[in-house]
Amino acid sequence: MKWLLLLGLVALSECIIHKVPLVRKKSLRRNLSEHGLLKDFLKKHNRNPARKYFPQAEAPTLIDEQPLENYLDAEYFGTIGIGTPAQNFTVVFDTGSSNLWVPSVYCSSLACMDHNLFNPQDSSTYRATSKTLSITYGTGSMTGILGYDTVKVGGISDTNQIFGLSETEPGFFLFFAPFDGILGLAYPSISSSGATPVFDNIWNQGLVSQDLFSVYLSADDQSGSVVIFGDIDSSYYTGSLNWVPVSVEGYWQISVDSITMNGKTIACAEGCQAIVDTGTSLLTGPTSPIANIQSDIGASENSDGEMVVSCSAVSSLPDIVFTINGVQYPLPPSAYILQVRG
Repeated sequence: MKWLLLLGLVALSECIIHKVPLVRKKSLRRNLSEHGLLKDFLKKHNRNPARKYFPQAEAPTLIDEQPLENYLDAEYFGTIGIGTPAQNFTVVFDTGSSNLWVPSVYCSSLACMDHNLFNPQDSSTYRATSKTLSITYGTGSMTGILGYDTVKVGGISDTNQIFGLSETEPGFFLFFAPFDGILGLAYPSISSSGATPVFDNIWNQGLVSQDLFSVYLSADDQSGSVVIFGDIDSSYYTGSLNWVPVSVEGYWQISVDSITMNGKTIACAEGCQAIVDTGTSLLTGPTSPIANIQSDIGASENSDGEMVVSCSAVSSLPDIVFTINGVQYPLPPSAYILQVRG
């Protein structure tokens, strides 16, 4: 028994927490707005945030597709390295998708010119494939090829990782994106081309001690936010963690009991399904209940077609309470309203 205890203590002492620092930047929505392009973009593209989770069924092709809609509102980004020696990229750590892709030297689109580009010839560990990848978004699609290489993330060397190298990124949409690519953290079942997601590959290689990852998002623009692979750091929360079962595997989908405001049910009256998605800063839902919430808080439409309230009114607005797995999570107006330019 003493030996078992000693071995347990040794194992704990050697446990390494793999953290990836995240920074908060202007979302693509804000960049488009500040360049006077948002109104025109929203007018030309009937954007439906839920399209990411319900892609339209299409006839089978040689190209695998996944949506890129919600990244208009992504705000938190981290850095990874791909190849040997490592080439660095800013990516969205996205629990709403499963593939890893970055721009490459094969891309001639304008959007690629303003981002870091992966060059396979500069990596001694790169391995090519004949597979292709296509990712759709509001203004067109990113197309590319799939290859294998070592991905360095949070101090972990994830070898033999399949990822996408972009060849085309048409339109101005991604030119203004504050990120180079996307690292998906959802289930393998929704991965395009059947590519093994990064975390699954890390776990399969025994590079982390637990089959989990955790995310902490701070309001601080430059520091404090992290993605942690293989562990949970108790310094980021107080009290106890509340675990919620995944209702449908694919996305991180859960059951929500109700959504209330001032004691009144404003959505999800008979329970509903929701997806936990770090790839967008927005809370999205069906048109009718969202319109009810906007009406109840006195929101009106601005010149860009967005719903706004006066900043001076924020302190007097009620909490929106999400009841999940029997636990109430009150969301204050400072959290459910994005304050921009005062």
